[in-house]
Amino acid sequence: MKLKSLLFALAISIPFIGSAQYSAPPPDNWQHLDKLKDGYMGVSDDKVYAELLKGKKSKTVVVAVLDSGVDAEHEDLKDIMWVNKGEIPGNNKDDDGNGYVDDVHGWNFIGGKDGKNVEHDQLEITRIYVEYKKQFANTDPSKLSGKERKQYEEYKEMEKTINQEREEATANLTLYSSMLNAVESVENALGKEEVTSKDLEGFNPDDAGLSRAVQIMKAMLAEGGSSKDIKDQIKEGVDYYNSQANYNYNPDLNVRQIVGDNYNDSSERYYGNNDVEGPDASHGTHVAGIIAAKRNNGIGMDGIADNVRIMSVRCVPDGDERDKDVANAIIYAVDNGASVINMSFGKGYAWDKKAVDKAVKYAMKKDVLLVHAAGNSGQDNDNTSNFPNDKFEKKGLFGPKRAKNWIEVGALSWKDGEDMAATFSNYGKENVDFFSPGVAIYSTTPNNNYAHFDGTSMASPVVAGVAALIRSYYPELTAVQVKDILMNTTVMTPNAKVKRPGDGELVPFSDLCVTGGAVNVYEAMKLAAKTKGKKKVQAGTGSGGNGGSDKAKEDKKGRA
Repeated sequence: MKLKSLLFALAISIPFIGSAQYSAPPPDNWQHLDKLKDGYMGVSDDKVYAELLKGKKSKTVVVAVLDSGVDAEHEDLKDIMWVNKGEIPGNNKDDDGNGYVDDVHGWNFIGGKDGKNVEHDQLEITRIYVEYKKQFANTDPSKLSGKERKQYEEYKEMEKTINQEREEATANLTLYSSMLNAVESVENALGKEEVTSKDLEGFNPDDAGLSRAVQIMKAMLAEGGSSKDIKDQIKEGVDYYNSQANYNYNPDLNVRQIVGDNYNDSSERYYGNNDVEGPDASHGTHVAGIIAAKRNNGIGMDGIADNVRIMSVRCVPDGDERDKDVANAIIYAVDNGASVINMSFGKGYAWDKKAVDKAVKYAMKKDVLLVHAAGNSGQDNDNTSNFPNDKFEKKGLFGPKRAKNWIEVGALSWKDGEDMAATFSNYGKENVDFFSPGVAIYSTTPNNNYAHFDGTSMASPVVAGVAALIRSYYPELTAVQVKDILMNTTVMTPNAKVKRPGDGELVPFSDLCVTGGAVNVYEAMKLAAKTKGKKKVQAGTGSGGNGGSDKAKEDKKGRA
């Protein structure tokens, strides 16, 4: 039983942000398994290694993880981290001339030259509201033109949303903090860090808060949880609402001074630092492990791809990523040898989509595949804004309207039948390409730890790993060809109906994504073997070489 349900039963109005979708867990490696052979709708990569790749040679592929940071010293990742051979670590020089000093494992676009890092930031809606407020705070709306009047109305709507969200978050933070104090009081009163049901028998404190905590703990323990579970869930709520109240919806926050760039100059590229881990690399480290954790080493877990180097490009804080940083992260990854870029982040508003579009077009020109998570709001991306995306804001007369090198991924659960689609996953018959395992995914977390995470953030790196595996064994295939292969080899039960994320209505799986299916690398590899590549492969291609590109060196020369 989750804390939210328990609190409701006790008439205590405290919402809870939980992460577990199902009570009975699947195997830790379910994303690797095969539906027919193993009974789980994994991507069948274990079957690929066993049946299709024995004796075959592969080229090393660099996958860039644009995220919160990656623990490069993790026991299961340290051997597969990208190393910029053109840099001499720790000498405080830009040895390879790519514009970034000591970028050994990647780069951090949300840090300052002094080594400080951005951990929390506002949501994009808050940042846009702040800009609108400068323009409209003391304005008489009756005197505004049509376009300005529309912006003013949007400003007032944002103001209402932000104030409501922040007030609610502040109230919930107070409640959760009180509950945490109460639980800790129970532990202190009993003199134990781990409290059991037996410990609570006959314990009837006079204090109301303590008594309430005892009730909750008794009920939770009766459901099979531990006192540690209770405390961890409450702490998660404290952290979540603290971020919302004090950072995400705080109009007065200004963390950009830490970075020290000219934020309004979207063409500025050379800022940040080389700390690719940052203050909280849990999310990015988990993503990296899904893609390429060292296989068959007897440690932890296996990644999807076996000949990959992970490049960490830090651009995502606790809050919404900034378009300038995302654009620069894509460009950095492309210029320094990435063949696949994973982007497990997203937001409902965009400030500088043109900058991101330009970077996406650059990646398309350089034959780099972009894989993006569809989001976790249980919403239809065909009818709701979700950024970044593959639609170009400015459409050329003859140029593409969408990025052909972009894959949008929804999250698949490990359950059969109606529960196949993860309840939280965004979907879209036009804007989500296919689904991939994204529930109870076991992977690496900082300090040599491992954990199960849910989200399209996990589904996306599964696909990035699949794409990297194909590009590794068939390097002559272009990014667009790899996408086409994946699109044409998805699998699903014919006419399968599933609960639509968000509202639970039964719909055909084909209503949830373009292909109506889930990614499967076994089928994709068979098609890849039959597909004539359009790319000439040179010796050393995809090895992640020395990093610095000619373009980067030219740009550096052009700086003041």
